[in-house]
Amino acid sequence: MPPRPVSRPDFNPSLYLVTDQRLCGERSIFDVVGLAVRGGVTMVQLREKRMNMRSLVDLARALKGLLTPFGVPLIINDRVDAALAVGADGVHLGQSDMPAELARHLLGPDAILGLSVERLEHLREAERLDVDYFGVSPIFPTDTKPELDNAWGLSGLEAVRRIATKPLVAIGGINAENAEAVVRAGADGLAVVSAICAASDPLRAAEELTTALRRARNILQ
Repeated sequence: MPPRPVSRPDFNPSLYLVTDQRLCGERSIFDVVGLAVRGGVTMVQLREKRMNMRSLVDLARALKGLLTPFGVPLIINDRVDAALAVGADGVHLGQSDMPAELARHLLGPDAILGLSVERLEHLREAERLDVDYFGVSPIFPTDTKPELDNAWGLSGLEAVRRIATKPLVAIGGINAENAEAVVRAGADGLAVVSAICAASDPLRAAEELTTALRRARNILQ
């Protein structure tokens, strides 16, 4: 199946924040997300795997209200039902989640749908699917995904770029120091968790990542 053009004008995975309330410490997740968006975050994924459905829906609804005035899409990790319940902009699926074909059927053609790829064989199978981007995970070892013990590294990301026809969002151990190299290796977007959620100044952290992205893209032009 050829790539389907994304119809949403707000689809911009350049700087993609993945939430983790535990890493926010005593700060509100709303404060962290709000500062991050002001610093340049272009998409937000709500990823709170330990949260029950009621709490997840309540949090997602509130985040949707926060993000909509900025034109920043809200993506829900795994839970198609929660995304439908709150009118989220899309869903990100892992390899063990709902099949992408079914998720697309339920969400409709305009939803943003992402899929994690952790091995090259995943990518070869995923190329035929009607998804909008691939999450390449993890690029570097990271405590936020301890179950994934085989990091792609920059050379692995370059190999994915040579094959993939869809946008690539890199995640795993990415920060302002290595962001430029990750973009040069082929990433269309950078997904970060601790680099913003655990930062003492989420606004500045997002600004530094945005600057690194811009610098890398200027070099590639």
